Amino acid sequence: MLGVSGQFMRKLHAENTIPEPKDVRGGRRHYTAQEIWDARQVLEKSSRKKGRYLPGRSGDEKLQVWQLMNFKGGSSKSTTSVHLAHYFALRGYRVLAVDLDPQGSLTSMCGISPEIEFDGLTVYDAIRYDDPVSMAEVVVPTYFPGLSIAPARLLLSEFETESAVHSNPDQPFFTRIRNALAEVENDFDIVLMDSPPQLGFLTIAGMAAASSLVVPLTPSMLDVSSTAQFLELAGAYMGVIEEAGAKLQYDNFKFLITRDEPTDVPSQQLTSFMRALFQDRVMSATALKSTAISDATMLKQSIYEVVRSEMTRGTYDRAKGSMDAVGREVEVMIHQAWGRK
Repeated sequence: MLGVSGQFMRKLHAENTIPEPKDVRGGRRHYTAQEIWDARQVLEKSSRKKGRYLPGRSGDEKLQVWQLMNFKGGSSKSTTSVHLAHYFALRGYRVLAVDLDPQGSLTSMCGISPEIEFDGLTVYDAIRYDDPVSMAEVVVPTYFPGLSIAPARLLLSEFETESAVHSNPDQPFFTRIRNALAEVENDFDIVLMDSPPQLGFLTIAGMAAASSLVVPLTPSMLDVSSTAQFLELAGAYMGVIEEAGAKLQYDNFKFLITRDEPTDVPSQQLTSFMRALFQDRVMSATALKSTAISDATMLKQSIYEVVRSEMTRGTYDRAKGSMDAVGREVEVMIHQAWGRK
């Protein structure tokens, strides 16, 4: 995770450069995610190469806002969002997850239960038309070091109704999320937005705030035809809001194959067809359909949180390798957007 050898870590401990982890068993040091995060802060200060341990943006590199969107339910938007969030947080980036789905699936996976916790502020409070609060008041740190969330609850669906009534040339609905994110821009490197399974005001406002778009879809004919309709409708809406003054420029627009089954011949044929049709619009990496990921999701966890020894190791390794590959490919695109080699 840190890109250093065990010998180097032992040297750091011997010199008291970083504190001993709390969990030492049988002569082995076991680090928590927080201890790794704290070690990154210390090592970055003494490193000759800036960005080696904290690879987030610097200088004039712009905030990366990635939106995951599709109006087909079950395309793994929330699952992919939380895995990307955990991947980047473990890599040392400052990550903000923004839940734009009133169902609050991403919120739940980040440790907040929207069905029982009603006392906190949500995304709705930052983007509502009547007396909105600062986005900084909405964002809360999660139990996962480096990851914060702007949570959602069912009340967020009110934004759809209010936008139909209150959106006007002076305060158009498509600027609400972009303006809210601008208030916390300096606190994060990457923003990941999980959209609702519909093409409403929330999704379109997210599109107007995003710097890149990812459309997760499963390799089935129903999903492909549904996504085709989604893109046709989204294109029409984008044309309308561009005429209204929105600037929709994306560094990346990608399809991500999710629930991929390498041994399923029909789905692989469809995947090959999509790659031939959309070419480099389809990400090289795919998110595997895996019992390891399904079991983790049932517990509101990502593959990065479950204990490897509690699963079949081969299944775990394939699942984690799959999500690592998706994260690495997105990371490369982010670095390209920042102008890094």
